[in-house]
Amino acid sequence: MNLYRNDPMSVQDYFEIRENCEQILEYIDGYIYMSPSPSIKHQRISGNLYIKFREFLEEKTCEVFHAPVDIELKNEKIDGTKIVIPDLCIICDKSGFTDSKYIGVPNLIVEILSPSNQTHDLITKLNLYMNYGVQEYWIVNPMLNSVSVYALNEEKLYIQHDMKTEIGKITSHFLKGFHVDLKDIFQDNI
Repeated sequence: MNLYRNDPMSVQDYFEIRENCEQILEYIDGYIYMSPSPSIKHQRISGNLYIKFREFLEEKTCEVFHAPVDIELKNEKIDGTKIVIPDLCIICDKSGFTDSKYIGVPNLIVEILSPSNQTHDLITKLNLYMNYGVQEYWIVNPMLNSVSVYALNEEKLYIQHDMKTEIGKITSHFLKGFHVDLKDIFQDNI
């Protein structure tokens, strides 16, 4: 993930740039971050996870979304505008939907690492999602065929709930009873 520009910009500038840009752009505290185009491996993993989440959530109140969908993180205790585009997110509180985005805090977010965005997802977004109260954060690493699941504890800090590499079933803390075998996530890659 690269900075679009090194100088801070207004959220209005961000929306104007997005009108004329085909890249995936995120806005965090005045800075615009540009995501690389997802690889085929990334797209397969995202699709595989989306199907598993969607099947599990059938006839439940929560809904899964895949990129690109704008999430404007909103928490009364935190100032500033943050607009992120996670690879996948699960939203249970439907009151934040507008025609063009979701305003609020998703319950679960999944980010799939690319070689160029690892630091952004592993540090910047992990801390951002934790501070905003995203209950569960999944980091999928296609280079290692691994998944790490972080869940908020009572102190509102992330703890590692589960982690698997190449084999085994990964579980969710937030979605009670949800588990997925890594071979089903990375089926075309292992």
